[in-house]
Amino acid sequence: MAAPASSSSATTNVMLAIYEKKTTPIDLYRPLRNYIAFHYSEREAQNLEDDLQTVKELRSDLEKSSSDTPPARRDLLIKYFKALLLMETRFPISPDKDHINTLQFTWYDAFKQKNKSSQINLHLEKAAVLFNLGAVYSQIGLSFDRSTVEGRRQAMHNFVGAAGAFAYLRDNVAVKAAAGVAATVDVSVECAGMLERLMLAQAQECVFENTIAKGSTPGVCAKISRQVGIYYEEALAALNVAPLNQHFDKTWITHVQLKAALFYAEACYRYSLELHEKEEIAEEIARLKTGISSLTEAKRSAKGAPSQLLDAVSKLETNLNQNLERAMKENDRVYLQRVPQASSLAPLPAFSMVKSMPMDEVLDASKEGMFASLVPDSSAKALSRYTEMVDKIIRTQAEKLQQGSELARVRLKEMYLPDSILALEGNVILPEDLKEDVEAVQISGGPASLEAELQQLRDLRRVNHEFLVQTEEMLQKEAQEDAQFRSQFGTRWTRPQSSTLTKMLQDRLNRFAGNLKQAAESDAKIERSMRDHSALMSILDRRPIEAALPTLSKPIMSLNANEDAIVGALKQSLRQLETLGAQRAGLEDMLKEMKRKDDILPKLMTSTGSYEDLFKKEIAKYDHICAEIAQNIEAQEHLLMEIQAQNDQFSAIFNLEDYKASREKCSKRIQAAIVKYREIKENVNEGLKFYVTLQDAITNVKQQCSDFVMTRNIQCREMIEDVQRQISGLSFQDRNTGNRSYPPVGQSPQIPRTTLQQPIDHGNPGQPTHPQTPYYPPSQQPSMPAYSPPYGTSQQLPSPYHTPATAAAAPPPYQPPPQQPQQPPQSQEYGQPAYPGWRGPYYNSQQPGSFPRPPYTVPAPYHPPPHQSGYYKPQ
Repeated sequence: MAAPASSSSATTNVMLAIYEKKTTPIDLYRPLRNYIAFHYSEREAQNLEDDLQTVKELRSDLEKSSSDTPPARRDLLIKYFKALLLMETRFPISPDKDHINTLQFTWYDAFKQKNKSSQINLHLEKAAVLFNLGAVYSQIGLSFDRSTVEGRRQAMHNFVGAAGAFAYLRDNVAVKAAAGVAATVDVSVECAGMLERLMLAQAQECVFENTIAKGSTPGVCAKISRQVGIYYEEALAALNVAPLNQHFDKTWITHVQLKAALFYAEACYRYSLELHEKEEIAEEIARLKTGISSLTEAKRSAKGAPSQLLDAVSKLETNLNQNLERAMKENDRVYLQRVPQASSLAPLPAFSMVKSMPMDEVLDASKEGMFASLVPDSSAKALSRYTEMVDKIIRTQAEKLQQGSELARVRLKEMYLPDSILALEGNVILPEDLKEDVEAVQISGGPASLEAELQQLRDLRRVNHEFLVQTEEMLQKEAQEDAQFRSQFGTRWTRPQSSTLTKMLQDRLNRFAGNLKQAAESDAKIERSMRDHSALMSILDRRPIEAALPTLSKPIMSLNANEDAIVGALKQSLRQLETLGAQRAGLEDMLKEMKRKDDILPKLMTSTGSYEDLFKKEIAKYDHICAEIAQNIEAQEHLLMEIQAQNDQFSAIFNLEDYKASREKCSKRIQAAIVKYREIKENVNEGLKFYVTLQDAITNVKQQCSDFVMTRNIQCREMIEDVQRQISGLSFQDRNTGNRSYPPVGQSPQIPRTTLQQPIDHGNPGQPTHPQTPYYPPSQQPSMPAYSPPYGTSQQLPSPYHTPATAAAAPPPYQPPPQQPQQPPQSQEYGQPAYPGWRGPYYNSQQPGSFPRPPYTVPAPYHPPPHQSGYYKPQ
């Protein structure tokens, strides 16, 4: 029986819950106590009095199905099931005269309550308890208000718990409960599996409701909705075959069938919304028609369905028809696309957000202390010994299976199979690591992108050159003006000559020019390397890259026209080998399943004969599967020998050795192209870094020259005034300002703060300079090195940073201050790294003891170039 959900929101849909199975009262206390007293002692029975009373109370509470709330009922069922697991290992309950044969458990079918089953064992009792646990979980899930996010989440959690309980029943207990005296249909493997899919469908439906409430994209909603429909379709398939097709009420099948159609149509509707956004109108129309057809077919057999479910179907059908009408009008007027047939459409994508709750931990009784003292030590030791025997068999056979699979893999690889067959069919495969390297190159732009990056190098070099020319012209203009006034005023023009003061700056500018010249040579070598190897690297532009590989083809001339027969026989043998591999996987799973179900503890505890005889009898269960494994390995060995002979014929006819050689040659060419591409790419990246750093250094010196020229202009105006006063007969001593002197070479005049802002000391950014600090750097400041060309000579060049011997005691070179966030340094001396620790192939090609960088020796992996748009603007 099932109970419909009562929803307080129009957006929620009707769902199902399961009623519990009914049972008849039974007294566990007296038979269990008598067994303990007879087989152990009265004292042991007295010691276990509390455990016996607990079991009695649990069974009594279980019989009162309407006395507890669903959560309390759930906890009772879990506790009682753990007690049953402990009882099963200690009390042999069966019709055997030496066992406890007076306990007969009776349970009624939950869906046809006139049917019942009675068994003298714990298997039926455990199956019924698990069924009721799943039923209670479903009732708890149905009790939540699914109009809220938390209510839907709690409902989903409990439906997943119900699915877990039914899955545990199906996998662990249902088969044993059906052995001997037949159990009712509700605890069969088929029914438990159907109920698991039904509960998963309702849990996924809760996820779908939450997804809609969150406003997720149509594509996501379509995938989740389709999975809801798949779960309902699986439940419907089980309901339509024996033994369930005659067991459930018609309303069950109607409900599940309507839900399956509803959520398939919902998936079509949501997916069509995404198609409409992509302007794929033809497929949108086809999907909408498919959804409408599904709902129409389901409504024909919808008698007895809840009105709420029928309303949801009608509302969705209206939306589908409205969108279909709109899409067809748009297609007729604008797109004019051909609508595909429904049979040609790909399956809708689905994504499961739920899975059955694992019940192993929930039902684990290993930490329970009930009846702990009843297990005899001899039985425990015997069980451990038997377990070791089983483990040895499992381990030995599993190793044989693994060795067989590995042997087949190695032998096929030696014969170049199945790669040669795939190559003959045009399905050429590149090694995975090489394919990944090619994809990385293609993602970064491939060889075609190198030209754009070379153009960036040219643009940056041009900008640096323009900055350098502008700076030199600035100094030349100032020097010409100074020479003009010196010629005009003669000895009265006492200011130092510009060439004396700008010698340091000119030296640095000359070094910059030399560095730019070396950089241009390196750029030329990179461009030459690019041209020389463009043909080699062009293979990397092939998409897909497999198109560049050679293919295996039939011989031009055939002697006996048996090529197809040889290929067909080889393919058939490979399929047989694949079948043997699948059989091995199934045998390994069978071994594990046999071990999992192999529990001889009750037999050990009740056995009156020799343990060895019992072990021999029980271990014989594994003989047939060991024989199957041996047959599989032997069959594979014969098949591999046959494949070897067939492959020899295949290789001779299709000239496989030549194909392998040409394929290897092509692979090496691809590898060489990747190496060359990465090398050129890295050289270009280093060049870009060099030019950006050089631009900062030239800009810094340009600012120093600008400050120098400004100061000299101010001095010029003041000196002109002084000279004019001298010519007019005025004395410097009569002036109110007193004597005016000019700074010696290397010093700048004192400038009033109102006349010129004090320059910044580049050795101490942020601090104002002393008035006598020169506007050009001291001779000990280093310059920026040029980058090393990819193709260099072996000649050792003098360093532009060479320090005269007289400067040996000079202070150490300028160290850049700690980098402040979003605050570039006031002065970055040329020769300092662009960032701390930077070194590259372009760094300091003129340092003593260093040599130009040889070509194609870059071991580091490729890195994409830095973004350059913030460093320069094209002129």
